[in-house]
Formats: sequence, C-alpha cells, structure tokens
Amino acid sequence: MGADTLRYARIGIWAVPVYAATLFAGTITHQPPPQTELGDWSRYVTTNEFLFSHIVFSILGAVFGAIGAVSLGIVLIELGSVKLGLAGLVTGVAANVIGSSIFGIAAFAQPAIGRLYLAGNHDLAQSLYYDAAQGTPMVLVAIVFLVLVVTSFIVFGVGFARLALMPRWAGIGYAASGPLFAVIGFALDNWIQSVAATLMTASAMWMVIALRRSSGPSLRADQSSPLPARTS
Repeated sequence: MGADTLRYARIGIWAVPVYAATLFAGTITHQPPPQTELGDWSRYVTTNEFLFSHIVFSILGAVFGAIGAVSLGIVLIELGSVKLGLAGLVTGVAANVIGSSIFGIAAFAQPAIGRLYLAGNHDLAQSLYYDAAQGTPMVLVAIVFLVLVVTSFIVFGVGFARLALMPRWAGIGYAASGPLFAVIGFALDNWIQSVAATLMTASAMWMVIALRRSSGPSLRADQSSPLPARTS
C-alpha cells in the first residue's frame, strides 16, 4: 500500500469520532411513539430541529461514517489486521450507504406525514405512516442496516484491540458500543442510546489519538492473535 494512501487514511480516521459524535447529537431527544401518540409525534417531526438533526447528524453523519470506515479499514490492513480491517471497511461503508436511505425517509417523508395529520387527515396520515415509514420493505432494510453497523463496530473494535502496543480497552469499548447503541438502544429508544454514543465517541477518540501518536512498524498485529501479522 502506498505511503500517500496510508497518510491520507491516518488523517481520515478522525472521521470515526466525528461520526460517533453525530450519533450522540442525533439521539439527545427522542420522538414520541407514533403507534400511540401520533399527534405528539406529528408535532415533533414537523419542527425545524427535527429536519436539521436528520440532515446534519444522520445523513451528513453517514458521510463521516463511510469516510471513517474506509480510513480505519486501511490503517488496520496496513498494520496487520488484514481480514478484520477489510471486513470492517466493507460492512461500515455498506451500513452507512444503506442507512442513508432510512434517514432520508425520516428527514423528508415523516414531516410530510406529520403535516398531513396536523391538517386533520388523521386516518390517512396513520395509514401512510405504516405504509411508507414502517412498511415491510423499510423494516427489512432497517434490519440489514442494523446488522451491518453492529458488525462493523465489533470488527473494528476487535481489530484495534489486537494491535500490539495499543490500548485494548479502547477497542473493547468501541466494539461494545455498537450493539449497545444499535440493538439495545434502538429497541428501548431512550437514554441508553446517548450513553452508548458517549462510550462510542470516547473510545473512537482514544483509538485515533493512540494510532496517530504511534509509529507504523510498532503497530503490527499482536503475534498472539489468530490473524498473522503482515510481512513486508
């Protein structure tokens, strides 16, 4: 791998904590459940804050997520975690591309449904919500997204933890934050997501700082790992 590629990748890994921070910012507030409180939900999703949050923190955040996945994957590949680096890169990029379609529905379709409800078209708004925002195709895409994003966090975290001379707890924290955020936090839709995003951001920042401070040759994958270190 070329020196310029690795140099740019080491710069690009700063996108990893930025991505984690956007996930935290996007989960500070939580929408009312539309299944039981469609009126309150409609008022929530028609605010400028809701639109801003989804465009900036979700859609633009996915851009940082993809850049971070490519960059961290390249760094791990170069430093010896070849299989894990490649797996994290592929699942991370795929998750952010697929996730953008879900965020787009939330940013643009949900406010339209909310305005329809607030205009007095209650039955139509409710049926449209279940058809457009909770239909079977959307649910299936969301499941694929969650599987991919959780996998990318676990793989990247494990790959980092296996690097010699690196703080293993940073990788462990990053790996644990993915399932905590995207599975438990998604299911409960409460403060758990914010806690998970905080752990994710702190772990990502720790990882990036450690990688930036260390020299390449000393970071080769731990020889005790099942994955062999790369040779020159």
